[in-house]
Amino acid sequence: MTSPAPHQEHRSALIDLRPLTQHPAFARLWIGNLLGGLGGQLTIMAVMLHMYALTGSDMAVAMIAFAGLLPMIVAGLYGGMLADFFDRRIVALSAASVTWVSTAMLALLAWTGGVNEWWLYALSIVNSAANSIVGATKSAMTPKLVGKELVPAAAALNGMTMGLMVMAGPALGGVLVALFSYPVTYTIDVILMLSLFLGLWTLPSLKPEGSAATPGLKSLRQGLAFLQGAPNIRMQYVMDIVAMTFGHPVAILPAVGVLVLGGGEITTGFLTAAIAIGTVLSSVFSGRLGAVRRQGVGIARAIQVFGVCTLLFGLTLLAARFGWFADGPIDAQHANVTLIVLACIFLAGTGAADNVSAVFRQTMMQQAVPDEFRGRLQGVFIVVVAGGPRVGALYYGTLATLFAHWVPAVAGGMIIVALIALLLRASTTFRAYDSLEPRP
Repeated sequence: MTSPAPHQEHRSALIDLRPLTQHPAFARLWIGNLLGGLGGQLTIMAVMLHMYALTGSDMAVAMIAFAGLLPMIVAGLYGGMLADFFDRRIVALSAASVTWVSTAMLALLAWTGGVNEWWLYALSIVNSAANSIVGATKSAMTPKLVGKELVPAAAALNGMTMGLMVMAGPALGGVLVALFSYPVTYTIDVILMLSLFLGLWTLPSLKPEGSAATPGLKSLRQGLAFLQGAPNIRMQYVMDIVAMTFGHPVAILPAVGVLVLGGGEITTGFLTAAIAIGTVLSSVFSGRLGAVRRQGVGIARAIQVFGVCTLLFGLTLLAARFGWFADGPIDAQHANVTLIVLACIFLAGTGAADNVSAVFRQTMMQQAVPDEFRGRLQGVFIVVVAGGPRVGALYYGTLATLFAHWVPAVAGGMIIVALIALLLRASTTFRAYDSLEPRP
């Protein structure tokens, strides 16, 4: 008989802090991730503002993310292969060093007045690629740092880190640029990144198990062959793509702030922050997630809640279309406060549901995938994470342009709920997945 997993002993609804209190190496890495990631968000916002100040072009700003997409995907896949062949501590340190040097170069150029749009593109691409390698490698480390029984708690803590970074970083970056300057903002990131080096440098050696091929096509084929025989991992990828394609309205939020709900950039900031607030709150109250055994069903139900919240957000925009709760004209200076509050609540719901799904997905990845393949599967996951939101931006932008801003969210929410139900019904192994007997 299988004995109960130790993680089921945590009975509080609040976040399980045992990965931090019982595993000092993970705690140092987590603190480094939080501070280093916050610095990275400062730079992302500063680079966008800097690009707009140099060019006055929204397209030039949008091209920053687009230009870094392919390098990020390639680096994520290759980084996963590196993480399955070399000591993961060394791989992460090397990639983080590239990020630090490129950020320091950006700060130096800013202090000397040598920044132009091509430097911003080039260094953003380098940062994006290096961070993909760091991300794939750090995710593959977690089970060895905390033990498989505390992987769900570690995933919730990492989700909280991401939420805090996204919630505070862009806003703080904008404030720092406005009050001080671009060079100061970039320099703060350079300093904050030192904490990530401390977390990585003090890790023990983390050599992967098994005998992966030398990074290259053979290693990639090995990883894809494993994925072909891993129906549960494939299904969670497919479900995540569905969620991000039809439930990622970030691309229309600037227009929503001006044309639909009013209030302009301030409203857009609130709507964007609401998603991150939901992520943080769901992490704070994630204590019971570690006891959930049927994680496949948990992923599906969380994504369906995500879809329902997306639908409700769309209906809020539809209500604005009919002028509900509006006291006068709606524009950048006049806001429909009641509907803005409702929209923020529903977007917070999407952030919370997505984070719960992410906890289960990361737990499944790190418990069911053998250590020798974990880096490569994390690399493939980066492709999913990078591609889904961008397809979603195209979906939302196209339908909002052809019809109205409420249409893609209402349609997307219904599509998510229906497709996830069909996918769950079609996959018996995913429905039956048991965390006490994890199978990929």
